[in-house]
Amino acid sequence: MKSSTLPFPSDHRLKELFSMASCQLRERSRSLVVFLDTRMEGLIVAWIALILMLGLAKVAIAPVPVTSFAAGLVPLLPYLLIAFSPVAGYRVAAGSFPKGLLSAQPIVRLCRYGSWRQLDTLSARQNPAFGPVGFMASLLVGLLLNVPFRSLEFMLAVPAIAPGAPDWAHVLMWAMTADVVVMNFFYMICFVMAIRSVPLFPRMLLFAWIADVVMQLAIAQQFAALPGTPPEVASALQTLIEGNLQKVAISAFVWIPYLVLSERVNITFRQRVRN
Repeated sequence: MKSSTLPFPSDHRLKELFSMASCQLRERSRSLVVFLDTRMEGLIVAWIALILMLGLAKVAIAPVPVTSFAAGLVPLLPYLLIAFSPVAGYRVAAGSFPKGLLSAQPIVRLCRYGSWRQLDTLSARQNPAFGPVGFMASLLVGLLLNVPFRSLEFMLAVPAIAPGAPDWAHVLMWAMTADVVVMNFFYMICFVMAIRSVPLFPRMLLFAWIADVVMQLAIAQQFAALPGTPPEVASALQTLIEGNLQKVAISAFVWIPYLVLSERVNITFRQRVRN
């Protein structure tokens, strides 16, 4: 009885298949980046509508019912701020870095690892590896998705607070609101800078990560010195803060090596190629 074996593709065929898969992935990521850059106005409208509806629902089902329109504005204000903070970040960044702007490289170089050859602006933009596509598109999507994930996590974890609630409840609401508002603003700025290939993007992302860690530590320190906080609330807050710190640590662990070593990142944001 003869044994049969399945033919294995040759090295040349494997290279062709890998090249085809890479090309398809690159084109799909390019289409995704174009979609995000051109359809942002529609996404903004949908985002504001979603957060406002969820905020109204949270206020409506709050333990202390709202008795008047004016009284309902106070517990609704945090959700209004959360709805508009990423929009403000987008507007500020889009106005500061309009499409097609040829931004200059920073004078002081922070990333000096490796051996690189500097390119002029036009040569860098004509390089096939220029632009936030391919694997870099995953970073863009992650930055953008961080806004709804963080906002919805806040809305699930923190109830609407009525004016007559205890002091610790008001401090909790406004501390967590400030955290979401500030970080949504900065992560949206990072998203715009990345999608428009602004050279300062890697530094801005590093700043956002550091700011995120500082915000979490500040909230933890504030509640450690706040009397009257119920143990179950303090435990839930600790879990939330630890989760946010872990997310920042994982993001930095995954993306810092890529931001330093990737040739696409260096061509796009630092205008240089390997020697």
